[in-house]
Amino acid sequence: MINKAYKAVVLAAVLFALLPWDAAQADDPDFISGGIGYFDWNRQKSPAAEFRAEYRSDYTLWVFKPFGGIMATSEGAFYAYAGLGIDVFLGNRFVITPSIAPGFYAEGGGLDLGYPLEFRSQLEIAYRFDDRSRLGVAISHMSNASIVDENPGTESAILYYSVPLSTLLGR
Repeated sequence: MINKAYKAVVLAAVLFALLPWDAAQADDPDFISGGIGYFDWNRQKSPAAEFRAEYRSDYTLWVFKPFGGIMATSEGAFYAYAGLGIDVFLGNRFVITPSIAPGFYAEGGGLDLGYPLEFRSQLEIAYRFDDRSRLGVAISHMSNASIVDENPGTESAILYYSVPLSTLLGR
């Protein structure tokens, strides 16, 4: 059975998709994003520093943008994932991005989440600079959506910096 949190994320994504879209999104590039934050900040069963690297595509599937990434914690946990997000622009400067991504999780010396297949839902709020780079904060939830009996789940708080890929490539 799908967790109530995932139903809420899907509903939020649909509602965001129905909002009027700002023309500012038309020239938004693909990004390389780096994140640092706090893993398991809410339950404190296995808190750790968290590090993320993501590629966020500028390609759109209707209003959804694909992305993929990796996450590691200071306790040795690792997560590789790919999913879809929606950029909702509030004027030219602020972007709200709900996203969801299934992936493979290995606990290492960190938190046991009950199953290798985990789902990450996230809400990010970012400020967009003139060069299109973004500085954002995100809260994410990761769990196996109760596909097995053991489903402890966890939350992360992340600070992201996203740079247009063209800037990194010198274009």
